[in-house]
Amino acid sequence: MKRLEIWFPVALMLSLAALTYWLDHSVQSAPPKKDGSTRHDPDYIVENIKTTGMGTDGRPHNVLTARKMTHYPDDDSTYLEQPHFTRYQIDSPPVHITGKNGMVSANGDHVFFTGNVHVVREAFGKNSQLTLDTEYLHIIPDQDLANSDKAVIIRDANTIVTAIGLELNNKTRILKLLSRVKAHHEKPKR
Repeated sequence: MKRLEIWFPVALMLSLAALTYWLDHSVQSAPPKKDGSTRHDPDYIVENIKTTGMGTDGRPHNVLTARKMTHYPDDDSTYLEQPHFTRYQIDSPPVHITGKNGMVSANGDHVFFTGNVHVVREAFGKNSQLTLDTEYLHIIPDQDLANSDKAVIIRDANTIVTAIGLELNNKTRILKLLSRVKAHHEKPKR
């Protein structure tokens, strides 16, 4: 009985130590991989890039150019310096979008422009050139959608409109200005 009294606390301590080691080991996260996959390093950089998306009719649907494109494999992100996106449509003038920087989503469905974003819809028929300036613009090319939550300034030959935020559906030709909308229109001189 004396031996049991002596060894019981030792056995209890060893059991607690083993349990503590097991718990610590089971809740520890896996050590970081040493293959570089967790680093945010580019896998390729291309300068003076030009990509063309073709429509079902075989004509260019959109063109994206940039001074520099950098791709990161860890999150499949693509960053652009001085991007220029041009959208072509039958029976409509081209629309050009430029910015200081841009980012293309992993699947290419979204394009984000930031810094001095400038949009130009060329003049056509009796319509004058239309411009839009903002600091941020999100484009969804395949759905003809664009939006921004930043200040925007829209100008044509006779009108200046300012607002905070916009939503544009180019298919339906509906432009929603979200808040603080102000407009100034001058009648054209005859």
